[in-house]
Amino acid sequence: MQFHGRRKKFISSPQTELYGCALQFYGQPPLENISLTEFEAFAVDRLKLLKSVETLGVRHVKTTEDYKKKLETESKNLNFPYRPPSQTDQRKPQIGLSEHEKRRKDHISHFILRLAYCQTEDLRRWFIQQEVDLFRYRFNELEAKQKLEFLHKNNLQYNTISAEEKMSLQEKLINSSYNVSGITVKDQDFYKVPFQDALDLVRTRKVYLKAGYVYIPHQDIVAIVINDFRTRLSKALALAARSLPAVHSDERLQPLLNHLSHAYVGQDYSVQKNVGKISLEQIDSLSVKSFPLCMRQLHQALRENHHLRHGGRMQYGLFLKGIGLSLEQALQFWRLEFIRGKVDADKFDKAYTYGIRHMFGKEGKRADYTPYSCMKVILSNLPSQGDHHGCPFRHSDPELLKQKLQVYKVSPSGISQILELVKGMHYQLACQKYFELTHNVEDANFSLNHPNQYFVESQKALGGGGGGGGGGGGKDIKREMGTPQRSRENSAVRGSTAAPEAAASASRDLAEIPEDLDSYFQDA
Repeated sequence: MQFHGRRKKFISSPQTELYGCALQFYGQPPLENISLTEFEAFAVDRLKLLKSVETLGVRHVKTTEDYKKKLETESKNLNFPYRPPSQTDQRKPQIGLSEHEKRRKDHISHFILRLAYCQTEDLRRWFIQQEVDLFRYRFNELEAKQKLEFLHKNNLQYNTISAEEKMSLQEKLINSSYNVSGITVKDQDFYKVPFQDALDLVRTRKVYLKAGYVYIPHQDIVAIVINDFRTRLSKALALAARSLPAVHSDERLQPLLNHLSHAYVGQDYSVQKNVGKISLEQIDSLSVKSFPLCMRQLHQALRENHHLRHGGRMQYGLFLKGIGLSLEQALQFWRLEFIRGKVDADKFDKAYTYGIRHMFGKEGKRADYTPYSCMKVILSNLPSQGDHHGCPFRHSDPELLKQKLQVYKVSPSGISQILELVKGMHYQLACQKYFELTHNVEDANFSLNHPNQYFVESQKALGGGGGGGGGGGGKDIKREMGTPQRSRENSAVRGSTAAPEAAASASRDLAEIPEDLDSYFQDA
């Protein structure tokens, strides 16, 4: 599978035939060469699409028109295939990418994210679920003739029951199957398959089950096609995981793949619009009204203990920087709080001032650190005993999370909704639900991906104008910088966890990576 190099002109090939289909199982990997710029752009766009699939799947029933329309809009905006073109569509002049180019992008981007999301069990599970939901939507959009063509081209042959068996089971098929009458039993085929191949239909009691087999009407054939797709994709990810060492030996791809799995694809909050417009006296009240739960938790721990460990200082310090705290304000804020505890002013200056200045790009490599996104908080630097950083929805025990939400006066029904989202591992959606409940909003019209985004949206909802929030004209995708150099006090104890330099040194050697992508991968 070759992704590097420059894209060649399109010529007729087996790949051409592959893109002639409206839908595919992604059984054949891409064979052409593409530039690293296109590699990155395709991967980021598909990641945006899959995140939209996740959000819409939680907020809407997946078969409703509202769900279909919103997913179609998202696919269209990102230049992915969203429905097979009709004869009328084919006569219209092409605007933007052609259908062939969209299918090519869909094919290549799927395989790129396979490499990024095959690395851990959690990543594989998330990727499979979103790809399955996307496949279900696309399959259901096919016309009946196109569905049969798809089954034929992929050698999906399911055993149909005989007319005699169908008539003998007619009453049971009508009573067990959804939207099936005596007329429709006669007019459509029924497939007899092992029950484990159609667990979704068994779970919802939509099929007749007998002696370990289910009888599926043709209208519900999507269930067994999806199961086949899920099985194939699961096996493919396992194979991809085995080949990772060979892929990682390519220094051009390694830094990109390593960060795609928790890449942030939203607004860049490292650019401060309102530096110094938030006073230190406002922070306590803002923490209650406008901080996401992770930052509210850190602020409360800092006030109670007059100290935060390194992970907490990084996560909270960069968040405060993102909402508008200047370097001078940050030094004053941390000094005042730490000297209330066991750290005197002299020790603070020697052990902690350097780290804060480093965070603002005034020491060391002088790199401007970026506030952590939700994915960065959830996936990196897991908290241990005595730590207060991380995502409360991901890293807290459900019972402790429930108690915390009760203290913050979230309603019992709201707590149940949040815990249900947490149970389904939808941590960012749980945080968005917390936003809606604490701001009395029925449906937040944004997709939450960043703690600083939470703050900005909260200030808008409360009429505060957004506070400090970063520039809207920043890069579309911004890689958060790694952990800064440890303070002198902690370097001996925690030196082993300092930010790795490997990705930075590798990315500096990439001749084909454009300047903005090169800066995206530099470590601080």
